[in-house]
Amino acid sequence: MAQVKLLDLWASHPAMRVRIALAEKGIEYEAKEEDLRNKSPLLLEMNPVHKKIPVLIHNGKPICESMIIVEYIDEVWSDKSPLLPSDAHGRARARFWAEFIDKKVVDPARRLVWASSGENKEAAANDLIEFFKVMEAELGDKPYFQGESFGFVDVALVPFYSWFYTYETFGNFSTAKECPKLVAWGKKCLQKESVSKTLPDPYKVYEGVLEHRKTLGLE
Repeated sequence: MAQVKLLDLWASHPAMRVRIALAEKGIEYEAKEEDLRNKSPLLLEMNPVHKKIPVLIHNGKPICESMIIVEYIDEVWSDKSPLLPSDAHGRARARFWAEFIDKKVVDPARRLVWASSGENKEAAANDLIEFFKVMEAELGDKPYFQGESFGFVDVALVPFYSWFYTYETFGNFSTAKECPKLVAWGKKCLQKESVSKTLPDPYKVYEGVLEHRKTLGLE
């Protein structure tokens, strides 16, 4: 077994977070793409509780949940490109916003993309726009959420940037119009190799969603 292995899925926001963190640290690893409709025995063994990706396997030991994995990576490879702030308050604040992202974006995004009625989509789109506006207010005029350096909160949020086109198409809104600073932040993040080589093409994401909606009988 490789020293570092990632149980992965190309379009998964949580998996993208881990790939970005690994790239930021310059860590070589073996990636294993999972089929969540036919989960591998390794995934079921490494994450028997939730049975989902991503799972980082380091020296044979699994670490689950994306931001826990990112924090683990930051702690173990602490000599390279720190992702969490050096001060206790900064770390607490970063963890707060990462948790806020998971609590507030996943549900409206899921409802918007997988909803079967226009009314449900409209409500989900409004909730998603409200979330983006909160994040834009927190970003303010800073280049990154933690200031001058790309860090923990950026890693938590930037995978969703690759889904903006899908959200806009299903929700009939413009993120650039609603939250121009957030879109500018996403473009700045894409200038980093760790992000640009991780995030999938937005149109590929959209086509993948349409294909999956067909299998679910939603198209």
